[in-house]
Amino acid sequence: MIGPMTETTSDWAALAAELTGALHLAAPPIAITFTAEVPDGVPAFDAPLSEPTPDGRSGRVPAGCVFWMRGAETTFSTVAEDHGNCSVGRFTHGFASLEEVAGNSDVAALLESGWVTPEAVGGIPQIAVKPGAVTYGPLAETGLDPTVVLIRVSGRQMMVLSDAIPGLRIEGKPQCHIVALAADRGIVAASVGCALSRARTGMRPEEMTCAIPGSKLAEVVAAVVATAGIDTVVAKYAAEDARRFATV
Repeated sequence: MIGPMTETTSDWAALAAELTGALHLAAPPIAITFTAEVPDGVPAFDAPLSEPTPDGRSGRVPAGCVFWMRGAETTFSTVAEDHGNCSVGRFTHGFASLEEVAGNSDVAALLESGWVTPEAVGGIPQIAVKPGAVTYGPLAETGLDPTVVLIRVSGRQMMVLSDAIPGLRIEGKPQCHIVALAADRGIVAASVGCALSRARTGMRPEEMTCAIPGSKLAEVVAAVVATAGIDTVVAKYAAEDARRFATV
């Protein structure tokens, strides 16, 4: 859902701190905000555009998921051309239709390899309304109400999320489609990742991602804090019980 550019309505810094503390996140939560126009006062991502490929693809990063990594460090806005190198990300983020990217060489490579089938491509979720801009940055610093909050998590952290969030969807490839699920359908969705994204972002092998609708973040954080507290009690019990089996 593309929201208006208004002042923040929640204490996002406090929610970021609670979520980070409860899950012991290694990377800060990032705010992803879809708007109809480039927000005032937010600097544009200013890396140079790449030289166009023979099929015309060009962008400021290899794929839109790379903005997740950069957005953990600083806040910036992006527009359609910045996302132009990865046809899959352009599609999931609503910048292009399936027909517009179907003939591109990166899509052909994925189909020819068997990584995805033509039938599966048609079912990949996407942002329904083309955005004018997508802003990324640390949730703790956001000046906009985020459309989606994205976190990078370990297996243990995913365990807590799975217990805390009934109906949590755990998805596979392409990893970026969880942003569309959270933004347009209001679904908390996690991904085990995909080879395409991992190679481009440099995500650690043990890392996964979870996309939380910004409108649901407060209730998700409350559930995560409660669940993490219960897990701490249970883990303490199990650790003490296991000492009976320790060898001298």
